[in-house]
Amino acid sequence: MNVNSMTAFARESDEAGPGSLAVEIRSVNHRYLDCQFKLPEAVRGLETALRERLQQRLSRGKVEVQFRWQAQAGSEGALDINRERLAALATAMAEIEAEVSQARPPSSLEILQWPGLVEGGTEDADALAKRSLALFEQALDTLVDTRAREGGKLASFIRERLAAVNVEVEAARARMPELLAHQHERMRARVADLGVEADPERLEQELAIVAQKADVDEELDRLVAHVEEVGRVLKKGGPCGRRLDFLMQELNREANTLSSKSLATSTTQNAVELKVLIEQMREQIQNIE
Repeated sequence: MNVNSMTAFARESDEAGPGSLAVEIRSVNHRYLDCQFKLPEAVRGLETALRERLQQRLSRGKVEVQFRWQAQAGSEGALDINRERLAALATAMAEIEAEVSQARPPSSLEILQWPGLVEGGTEDADALAKRSLALFEQALDTLVDTRAREGGKLASFIRERLAAVNVEVEAARARMPELLAHQHERMRARVADLGVEADPERLEQELAIVAQKADVDEELDRLVAHVEEVGRVLKKGGPCGRRLDFLMQELNREANTLSSKSLATSTTQNAVELKVLIEQMREQIQNIE
């Protein structure tokens, strides 16, 4: 399965029928799947069906769907006015003017834009619904494809950072024997400078304690394990953004521990670089479904 981004845009239009129809779908990152619809009156009844189709194809993201429908006039250019709705609208406006003396009467153009007032075109509701759903499916296919392409780019970006994390881990691991040996020599030198006879057994115990406190093998091993798990999750694909975000927290935890146990500037630099790489991955993971 693909790793999908939550950020994408798709637009499709259909001018072949008796009216102009267009649909736009925008999606951005979000913790859950949040669908919002802006539908003209002519297709407002399709919201439930549209929502179900989105839920079948998407798992996360804030998704905005907007339809635009422009009914065409009849063959002689006349608009078909719904007389009953016009009469009801006129009655309502008269009541408002009677109650609110300063109410501004709407213009003729504003009245024409009232939902359901103009019934231009010859397409019936069933035909329009069929056209709308078909066009929505095309736009949704485009959106899903775009999310997959963007997800592939994000996965490649993360894999590059994972490789860089491994480089920093191995660099820190390679220096540890030398750093521990240097630390031991410093302790022995300090004891010698004091001019006292140290108990060899006690000195070895202290050296062992220092070595234990400074030992970062477990942290380095866990970093490697988390890197491998991130790679496995990316390979598996599907909705994996939350899992990846959790793994970034675990990686950052180990990097912080590595920094706190640092014996030398070089190890501190390794930890800082690890934090930078982890933060770069975490920012991109916020866009993964």
